[in-house]
Amino acid sequence: MRLPDYNFISLRIVFTTFFIVASAAVLAEQTTEEKGFEIAARSDRSDRGFSDSTVDLKMVLRNAANKESSRTLVIKTLEIPDENVGDKSLVVFDSPRDINGTALLSHAKILDPDDQWLYLPALKRVKRISSTNKSGPFVGSEFAFEDFTATELNKYTYKWLREEPCGEFTCDVVERYPRYENSGYTKQISWVDQSVYQVRQVDFYDRKDSLLKTLTLLDYKEYEGSYWRSHKFVMKNHQTGKSTELIYSNYQFKTGLDENDFVKGVLKRAR
Repeated sequence: MRLPDYNFISLRIVFTTFFIVASAAVLAEQTTEEKGFEIAARSDRSDRGFSDSTVDLKMVLRNAANKESSRTLVIKTLEIPDENVGDKSLVVFDSPRDINGTALLSHAKILDPDDQWLYLPALKRVKRISSTNKSGPFVGSEFAFEDFTATELNKYTYKWLREEPCGEFTCDVVERYPRYENSGYTKQISWVDQSVYQVRQVDFYDRKDSLLKTLTLLDYKEYEGSYWRSHKFVMKNHQTGKSTELIYSNYQFKTGLDENDFVKGVLKRAR
């Protein structure tokens, strides 16, 4: 009778153990990424189906010395149901007087640069925003041009980090990385509540991978039993000490807006 080759058996055990450990590590990494995407997708899809919307805003800008100025504007949004095509939006300023009629038209993309056009009444011309300039501040606020386009699900890859309390909620903390070129951010970390799946906070990291800004989303309300909207955004710039608040009011949905309301030709007559 031939006795077992114990050296061979031991070697097989070592290789089998290594394979199991390595496979578990890969599976764990994939599960973390898949879980991050799943949470982001659930949050994004929980607010779909509104068709179009119009909302009034007050923008409050505060400098490092807490001196403030304010502006009023209107945002119109056209929902594009296809997740591979971005939503469209039109921002029009009403006040102060020197920027009345200033308008920003955005066609969000997924992997391609967003299409954005800015109309400046003083110059009476429409200016296309370069894809390399979208990280610049929008009308002096702490919001960048790229912050004023829709946060499309497939513009990012995701990774679930942890679960933790966030105010009165328990949140999933998800890291997301822009897939599109020329983003001003290397990554964003979002806190998504586990009750109604809404984003409660986002940390933005600059191209040096340093914490740049934090966006806090407050005063959520549910509309038509289908979708939630925050009525107060607070963007704090940690590097400059400046902040900007967006206060939303008078939401209207399914007003009949269509593609023709979001073409470049509307910018000069948007006021």
